[in-house]
Amino acid sequence: MQIHQIRPPKGAIRKRKVVGRGTGSGHGKTSGRGHKGQNARSGRGTRPGFQGGQSPLIKSIPKRGFTSKRKKIFQLVSLKSIAKFKEDAPITPEMLKEKGLINNPHGLVKILGGAELNKPLTVKAHSFSKSAEEKIKTSGGKIELINA
Repeated sequence: MQIHQIRPPKGAIRKRKVVGRGTGSGHGKTSGRGHKGQNARSGRGTRPGFQGGQSPLIKSIPKRGFTSKRKKIFQLVSLKSIAKFKEDAPITPEMLKEKGLINNPHGLVKILGGAELNKPLTVKAHSFSKSAEEKIKTSGGKIELINA
């Protein structure tokens, strides 16, 4: 098989439904919206979850727990990926972004353990797991916490 022989599966490509082009088209007059009513009118119709005057399901379900508006979302980096860096340069969020290990160099970064480290590294991050902290220190490296 070659690239020019690849076709989408049968039924994957359908013709666009053209509405409002006269009665002969099969989708004329009301254009598939039925007669009158809220959803026949222009505009959005009803919002998601609307149940027509009945108390909405989302209101009748008991609410539990608490969601903090200030939840800290960390970008996680493992020791395994940090072990590839050279010894001399300190590892910063900007450096991690360059290597593609995190998306946002200004966001919070947490270093996780999980692999062995056999060279001393200086790592700057917002948070460290206990195992990562232990492994970096036993290998002779330094940990520098960045205040967020």
